[in-house]
Amino acid sequence: MSTSKSSSGSSTKTHPKLSLEWSRVLIEQVSPAMDAGDFPVKRTVGESVHVKARIFCDGHDKITAEVLFKRKKQKAWVTLLLQPIGNDWWQTQFIIEALEDYEFCVRAWIDPFETWREELLKKWNAQVSDIESCFLEGAALLEGVCPSIPNAQKAWFTDIIQQLKSAKNPKETVLAVSDPQLQVVMLNHAPQESVAESLVYAINVDRPKARFSSWYEFFPRSTGEKGAHGNFKTATKALDRIAAMGFDVIYLPPIHPIGLAYRKGPNNTLKANASDPGSPWAIGSKEGGHKAVHPELGSIADFKAFVKQANKKGLEVALDIAFQCSPDHPYVKDHPEWFRHRPDGTIKYAENPPKKYQDIYPFDFECEAWPALWQELKSVVEFWIEQGVFIFRVDNPHTKPLAFWEWLIAEIRQNHPETLFLAEAFTRPAIMKYLAKIGFSQSYSYFTWRNTKRELSEFVTELTQTDLIDCMRPNFFANTPDILHEFLQSGGRPSFEIRLILAATLGANYGIYGPPFELCIGDAMPASEEYRDSEKYQVRTWDLASEQSIEPLVTRINTIRKNNPALQYDRYVEFLETDNAQILAYTKSDPASENIILTIVNLDPFTAQAGWVQFKGADWGEASYQVHDLLSDARYLWQGKRNYVSLDPSICPAHVFKLRKRIKNEKDFEYYQ
Repeated sequence: MSTSKSSSGSSTKTHPKLSLEWSRVLIEQVSPAMDAGDFPVKRTVGESVHVKARIFCDGHDKITAEVLFKRKKQKAWVTLLLQPIGNDWWQTQFIIEALEDYEFCVRAWIDPFETWREELLKKWNAQVSDIESCFLEGAALLEGVCPSIPNAQKAWFTDIIQQLKSAKNPKETVLAVSDPQLQVVMLNHAPQESVAESLVYAINVDRPKARFSSWYEFFPRSTGEKGAHGNFKTATKALDRIAAMGFDVIYLPPIHPIGLAYRKGPNNTLKANASDPGSPWAIGSKEGGHKAVHPELGSIADFKAFVKQANKKGLEVALDIAFQCSPDHPYVKDHPEWFRHRPDGTIKYAENPPKKYQDIYPFDFECEAWPALWQELKSVVEFWIEQGVFIFRVDNPHTKPLAFWEWLIAEIRQNHPETLFLAEAFTRPAIMKYLAKIGFSQSYSYFTWRNTKRELSEFVTELTQTDLIDCMRPNFFANTPDILHEFLQSGGRPSFEIRLILAATLGANYGIYGPPFELCIGDAMPASEEYRDSEKYQVRTWDLASEQSIEPLVTRINTIRKNNPALQYDRYVEFLETDNAQILAYTKSDPASENIILTIVNLDPFTAQAGWVQFKGADWGEASYQVHDLLSDARYLWQGKRNYVSLDPSICPAHVFKLRKRIKNEKDFEYYQ
């Protein structure tokens, strides 16, 4: 049986008949891994990577295992020992320290020294008589390693060898080989037998805003006074209010010139008047296309000034990327080969029967000139990065080739790893997951259509306790210009409060389309989820001082999110038992800070609901303790693991309790601080 060298330089064996490398050590079920390593998992700077694997071998030999990790562009690996946790499972963790993609692998081997040392200790404890023979085996092991021992440790090391050979004082010899320092030296210098290595697994690293962000969507053209068309200068005046509410991302629908051909009128009517502004998603006119701004909004310089002012107030600007054109877009004239044509030669417009979008031409991503098209669309993203935009909400990515997005995102990340992409894809689960796997930093989700206790708990459990947690970061938008759910149409102000609290406490990333959301506007077109008099087709004026506004609650909830790390992660969610189908209770926690948030929500916007909430686990005795509601600032005295709540939606539909480490004071009064 011949031997060969693995990539790390360790000796492995080659099977004489099967012509493959083999090892007595087996490594299975390495995590985190997406599709067995076919795709990267996701982390952000500062997050930990909890590596776990099942590692075992035949017989009773001792195994040593380690994880090797590094930044992808570096050559040197960092190693950490894996710790056994029972039933052949091993684990450790490391921290992502830089905005660079990482990679890791697991390596394990039979450790002759640890195998021998365990045998020696067993014999010693059992008072076996032939222990001298075991000493000599150890001496031979150490002598084989002695040439590689540093000079500073040589005398100490050879003294242990002599103790093993002479066996004059067995007790002292056993103590000497139990020295942790000897374990470290042997780990670094002893031979490794039957080495096994896993695949190398990739980690895509984003900045922390990919993990935790609060989005506010609005139309700059609706920021003018007395119904006039707004612009970037009037939109700048809205930044103070948005920042004061606690948002950190402002998302603008397309800001480009809007086509005249087949322009849609109010409420998506097919005929528009001369004064109708049209849909911002019908991109392109004689004034320019995807690298231009609508003249009524201002100039590129005005936009850059807007971005600068937003950044000063702690806000990042996210732009809509909608890769489609109006019939008036310069691309249509200059590059007709980039579009699909009917047999009569006309360009095919977008359709989603029964809906027709005569004002939009989709690109043909599979046309013969696709390389030039793809490069041009990449240059669109690069253009807006040059203007200071590093977050993009991508319109309907599931209607374009997935290979295009995989290529585009990888290309952009090479030079701009800080760039984030949000996939606006309300489609089948497999496609949504695949978009996340190929690089989208965040994803729209089905949250809007999950309203019952069962729907919400099952949905969030799937997102946080399956492999989705390692690839998909859901963004829980409570509404969008396209989606006004029936729950918001019929439930009045309490329904908006309920959905706000759910989105902001269940999702580390969430967003609202305002001002309609904070003004609790639920007016929809008949039998649809479309807003009546939608901003998509007309300029709107909003009464921001309305008594109906829930702006103070929005501000409060965003402050709670920023002050509590538990709400800044999706990973640690647990749903609690309640005896009322209208009461949803769940905790989110951050193990590093021991921060725990307990949220209890009345899902019924019409009626007060009451019931018992029960914690899981055995950590809850019968002693009293205090809970602090961060929404109302009220404090309640609770006892044990089962407690009663009553929530009136006309007052406030939820509790958001802060819980921390359990403490006993000198009077044995238990509480959470």
